[in-house]
Amino acid sequence: MRDDLDDYIQMLRAEKYYSPHTCANYRRDLERFLEFVDAREIDAWSRVQHNDVAAYAAGRHRQGRKSRTIQRELSAIRSFYQFLIRQQRAQRNPARDVGAPRADKPLPKTCDAETLDRLLQPGPGDDPLLLRDLAIFELIYSSGLRLAELVNADIDQLDLAASTLRVTGKGNKTRQLPVGAKAIAALERWLRHRPEFCRDPQQRALFLSRRGERISTRNVQRRLLELIRRRGLGQHLSPHMLRHSFATHMLESSADLRAVQELLGHANIATTQVYTHLDFQHLAQVYDGAHPRARRQKPPDSQE
Repeated sequence: MRDDLDDYIQMLRAEKYYSPHTCANYRRDLERFLEFVDAREIDAWSRVQHNDVAAYAAGRHRQGRKSRTIQRELSAIRSFYQFLIRQQRAQRNPARDVGAPRADKPLPKTCDAETLDRLLQPGPGDDPLLLRDLAIFELIYSSGLRLAELVNADIDQLDLAASTLRVTGKGNKTRQLPVGAKAIAALERWLRHRPEFCRDPQQRALFLSRRGERISTRNVQRRLLELIRRRGLGQHLSPHMLRHSFATHMLESSADLRAVQELLGHANIATTQVYTHLDFQHLAQVYDGAHPRARRQKPPDSQE
C-alpha cells in the first residue's frame, strides 16, 4: 500500500509538475490516512469502504481539526483513488461521497445602540456631504439594507409620506421596507441638498457622489470610516455591521424571526437564525452575571 502511495506522489511530480511543498502535503495527508487504515487491519486500498473514509473524517473532527483541514485531506484521498482506478489498482472511489463536517460560521459582528447613537447624531451646521452620509447610515440601520441595495436605490423608490422604501435584492427580488422616523428625518435633510449634487436631470439615484453620479459601495465604506474617525469612536464598523445590528436589535425587541427574515430579504430562514445565537449569547451573559446560581463556585482547594 505504501508503494502505491509512493507511485502516486511520483506521478504528481513527474506528470502534474506539483511543487515539492505540495507533494509533501499530499504525502503527509495520505500517510495519516494510511495509518488509520492500518489500524483497522485493512491490507489493500481496494478494500477500503465508504464507511472507513467517513469514520476517518469523523475521527479527525473529534480531534478538533477544522472543517477546511478535513476537506483538504478528503480531497487528497479522492485524488489518490482516481489515480488507483486509472492504474486498475482499485475499482471504486470510497471517498467520493464523503463530506467534511460543516465549518462553524463566525457570528456576525454588531454594534450596540449607544455607539450607533453617537455615530448617527446630527450636529448644527453639518455640511451636505455629512448629511448625505448620515442619511445613508441611518437608512441601512433603520431598514437592514445590504450595501448593494443601498447604492442601487432610486429616488422614486422612496415614499417619505408612507415611510417606506422599495429595494431590489438578491435574485432580483423586490421587497417593501419600513423606514424609521430618524431615518426619514435624515433623508429629508439630505434631499434638500441633493439638487446641489445632481448634474443630470435624468439621474434617479437616491444617493449621489460629489460628481453627481450614483454613489459607489467603496465610497460608502470609506465615508463610514471617516465618520467613525470624526466621531472619535474607537471601534471598527462596516456598512454590513449596521445591517447585522439592525437584525440583532430587531430580534432582541420582537423575537419575530419570520418578520426579520422578510425584512432582511433572506431566502432561507436558516440564514436569519444566526442572529438568534447572538441574542442568546447576550442573554446568557446577563444570566451568568445576575443569577445567583449561575455564578461558578471556586473549587475547594482554590488559593485565590
